[in-house]
Amino acid sequence: MKIVVIDGQGGRLGKLLVEAVKDRIPQAEVLAVGTNGIATATMQKAGADYVATGENPVVRGVMDVVLGPLGIVVAHSILGEVTPRIAEAVGGCRGKKILIPMNSCGVSVAGTQEMGLAGYVKLAADQAEAFLRGAR
Repeated sequence: MKIVVIDGQGGRLGKLLVEAVKDRIPQAEVLAVGTNGIATATMQKAGADYVATGENPVVRGVMDVVLGPLGIVVAHSILGEVTPRIAEAVGGCRGKKILIPMNSCGVSVAGTQEMGLAGYVKLAADQAEAFLRGAR
């Protein structure tokens, strides 16, 4: 099973997601894709099995589960780092998408509860683990 973590800017959310996945689902292969080199390096230090940077790794990646901020399905979000091709590739992939609402992408999701980043990361890891256990 392959889990793809996508993040941009400094990669803080991606780092937390990689750490949570490696802790909770150690058998999973984690591909961390940064929209820039800094985000990629941050996720690599967190323990991702594979890393890549930019649009093409997202477009070409085969994904069972995708984790990242909500902005990865919104073109031009994360300060313009998410290209329309990235947003289309993530939104159109057959894999399970577990997205974390972040105010920085300019999208609010009605019905979500406000919580800190650590709470969202825990929920995302819980959902990824539950999905993968059920997918076997």
